[in-house]
Amino acid sequence: MDMSRRNALIYGLLLAVWALVIGWQAVEHLRVRRTARAALGHRARDISTTLGTVLRVQRRFGGIVSRERVESALADLLKFGDINGIALLSSAGRVVATAGSLTGAQTNNVTGPAEYWDKQSVTLRNLVDLGTNVARDIEGSLPPIIIPRDEMFRPGGTNLLTAPPPPPRRPSDGPTNFVASLTITSGPAFSPGRRWPFFSRPPWMGEEEYRATIQKLGVHSFVIVMSTESVIAACAQDLWLRLIIVLFATVAVAGSAFAWRTFAKTAELQLRLVRASELTTHLREMNLAAAGLAHETRNPLNIIRGLAQMIAKQSDIPPDTQTQSRAILDEVDKVTAQLNEFINYSRPRELRRTTLALPAAIGEVVRALNYDIEEKKIRLEVKAEPLSIEADEQLLRQALFNLLMNAIQAVDSSGEIIVAAGRQNNGEAFLEIRDNGPGVPAERRKEIFKPYVTTSQRGTGLGLAVVQQITLAHGWDIECLPNEPKGAIFRITHLKLVTKH
Repeated sequence: MDMSRRNALIYGLLLAVWALVIGWQAVEHLRVRRTARAALGHRARDISTTLGTVLRVQRRFGGIVSRERVESALADLLKFGDINGIALLSSAGRVVATAGSLTGAQTNNVTGPAEYWDKQSVTLRNLVDLGTNVARDIEGSLPPIIIPRDEMFRPGGTNLLTAPPPPPRRPSDGPTNFVASLTITSGPAFSPGRRWPFFSRPPWMGEEEYRATIQKLGVHSFVIVMSTESVIAACAQDLWLRLIIVLFATVAVAGSAFAWRTFAKTAELQLRLVRASELTTHLREMNLAAAGLAHETRNPLNIIRGLAQMIAKQSDIPPDTQTQSRAILDEVDKVTAQLNEFINYSRPRELRRTTLALPAAIGEVVRALNYDIEEKKIRLEVKAEPLSIEADEQLLRQALFNLLMNAIQAVDSSGEIIVAAGRQNNGEAFLEIRDNGPGVPAERRKEIFKPYVTTSQRGTGLGLAVVQQITLAHGWDIECLPNEPKGAIFRITHLKLVTKH
């Protein structure tokens, strides 16, 4: 598997893990939301149980309950804080008792959904007959009737609110709906010792009036409006937690991808370094072989040159033969010069640093090239401060020789060359060779230091490469700059100064 396919696989796996974490957090957030809503529903069922207990305790004869007492109990339920309002409804949808704040839309639709959620509250409807819930053990029970306090008086003046509750039902009473016996001492419609029917129609009501009262005031269902602040808070807290987890997962996935990318690049660079090392070793071996071959080639060239010289010195040979012999000498000298430069370039640079006077070294190189300078009638000027530097004397002279020879070959007859040297700062110096030749094009000023790159037809392309080798071995820098208005400047910088004490 190549590196690109491996990278695609790793990045795909990281992306899949990131998507899995996001999906997991989304599912968990929905679960927390459902749990919070379910907890609110359980709270409503607890309130329903409490409400049934209130109605069971407060009911009186014929299942009649005081509205004021019921609403007082409902108001006590509102103190828990998460209930906005409670309403008891009849089968006709009429509100028979209420507490808190409710809207008409929350109480009018009796047949609406059991749960209705909005932004700030939830409306819960219980369509179960509360009378049956309250008295599960009594068959055929009728729903409680809630009426105002001032209407809870029987004919004849007996107050239903203050009447004692009936005693518990005895097994001997039989399977009837009469669970208590109440002695009535006053009222025309009652006689002493008569049993009072607790869940049946009150005796002062007719059958039609009783059915109409149940339809109008009998408790059939109830509505609870609860605040959703607890659900919103739980969902918001959980959402922030999930977002933090997703953020950490994103950072982890991004960090893993970046780490893998760095690892892949490092592995690729290491592979390239291994290959480059192998190539460098191979080139070094080739360089040594080529240097040895060049060195061995000079011996037969010297023999050829010697034979050509002997032939050219003979007086009895034809003129054509002498001319050809001199041509052989010239070509051998050119090949020998190229071989010498190649051997010099391929030779390892081992420095032997000494303290030397820079103007003296420049003067010696200028004197060595004096014949070439005078032949082309070149005006050469040396502007060197009396400085002492630390360098390999032989290599420095070789670098100066190559730079000056390059300048001599570049300028025309009666050209101008300036050799300058001075302080660069307190601890370093610079050396410049300026000429007014054709100069070096801007796009080739860095390439000319490479082997076999030259702008001269007579050059071999190794002179400046050797100069760069020498400067790099000393820790110096060399650059080619334009010489305004015409020519080129070769500047060597960071020459280490030696202070005389």
